[in-house]
Amino acid sequence: MTSTPETAVAPPATAPAGDLDADDLSEFGYEQQLHRSLGKFASFAAGFSFVSILTTIFQLFGLGFGFGGPAFFWTWPIVYAGQFLVALCFAEIAARYPISGAIYQWSRRLGGEVIGWFGGWFMMIAQIVTAAAAAIALQVVLPAVWTGFQIVGDDPTLTSTSGAANAVLLGSILLVIVTAINCVGVTWMSRVNSIGVICELVGVTAVILALFTHARRGPDVVFDTGVPGQQPGYIWAFIVSGLMAAYVMVGFGSAGELAEETRDPRRVAPRTIRMALTVSAVGGGLMLLGALMAAPTLDEELATGGLPYVLDSVLGSFWGKVLLCDVAVAIFICTLAIQTACSRLMFSMARDGRLPFSAQLSHVNRRTGTPIAPSILIGVLCIGILLVNVGNSAIFATLASVCIILIYLAYLAVTGPMLYRRFQGWPHRGGVDAGGKKLFSLGRLGIVVNALAVLYGALMVINLAWPRAEVFDPAGEMPILRWAGPICIAVTVLVGIACFPRGKEHPKPVTFPAS
Repeated sequence: MTSTPETAVAPPATAPAGDLDADDLSEFGYEQQLHRSLGKFASFAAGFSFVSILTTIFQLFGLGFGFGGPAFFWTWPIVYAGQFLVALCFAEIAARYPISGAIYQWSRRLGGEVIGWFGGWFMMIAQIVTAAAAAIALQVVLPAVWTGFQIVGDDPTLTSTSGAANAVLLGSILLVIVTAINCVGVTWMSRVNSIGVICELVGVTAVILALFTHARRGPDVVFDTGVPGQQPGYIWAFIVSGLMAAYVMVGFGSAGELAEETRDPRRVAPRTIRMALTVSAVGGGLMLLGALMAAPTLDEELATGGLPYVLDSVLGSFWGKVLLCDVAVAIFICTLAIQTACSRLMFSMARDGRLPFSAQLSHVNRRTGTPIAPSILIGVLCIGILLVNVGNSAIFATLASVCIILIYLAYLAVTGPMLYRRFQGWPHRGGVDAGGKKLFSLGRLGIVVNALAVLYGALMVINLAWPRAEVFDPAGEMPILRWAGPICIAVTVLVGIACFPRGKEHPKPVTFPAS
């Protein structure tokens, strides 16, 4: 049995940064195979593009407003506060374990091999489904830019049969493109992603300015419960509307997934994890507030049309289409970032021999420095998920809910064991990054922050998985769909048990130091 280090030793000041990071990685028993070329902005871009507020708010504004009215805005800061607790925990552990496959590596080093494997398994399945759900978003944008993108049928609405079928076609084309980029190498992925993030930041800024300069009402609109508030039990409607924010603010830990490709990851990853979530939360909150202030009406038309309806009334046809093109770019880089993070997670688990066909999935192309097989497999699986859902009018709500539940479970596989280890003295004091600076630490607040993160995560899993017909089966045609969350969790666990490498010792086992 071997023990893995929590902290780095201060390196010689004359050593090249790349060599220091590679030496740091070797202390965990791994060789530097992936190309380490990502800087601070590229690391931030990975997390920000995964969250992709421009993509997700375009998709989900109507969902939140429809359930909670204008007051659903308050679910946004509430979910951000809960997720920031999780981000703080992730930042602390990212500084100590800068290894690809973050959720898998973190959970196994805190909770043991079984918890670690299932943490990685949940996250991997979730990211595959998330990439498929993100790709579907093109249907919300492209047919509105040009009717020629509506290749199947004539109804572009995502909840219609022809709209769902066309969404599968457009999403499959997108997945083929991002798979090709990921196979070329992390440098090209980073360039495309960084350019896309800049475009998205510009788009978010433009949306906020356009909405606030065309406001029809004041910011006090966020205290209006709207039509849902006229019914008894508004608190339950408010809780359901919080699903919108819960769907959006995930994936901020992607900087940890790319740790082995990031320069000075012990210092960069903790910072970019927190920054990606916070920038997304501030930008998204302003977009929500601006949309509520600028919306022509606060009725069913807004619930149905969502943010595109508001922007069309504010910007007009031409500038509205320009912005939709920017949203399409955001969808593109969001799908790219999710697939990249998932491929590194799959590579990390395969490198440890924890997946079927591990030898093939852990192979790194020497020229590109990229694990190509995982990228191709993920692309194929995503397209398969889309094809299975052809004709399902609730395709987006179903996929989004399922993948987010699994992501929250994967997060709990980290924060739960982390809290347990804290009572045993983790993290031990000391340690610096490659630059000789102290590692990020929560200090005396660690137990409180960690405990609240676990409580928040458990409550969100219950809320997300609760069988609701109005979310999963709005047309009332497939009652079984309302149980999609619990069913998916059960199936994922059962398949995971079948795939778990029983009787096979981990090549790099972890021992837990005494407190």
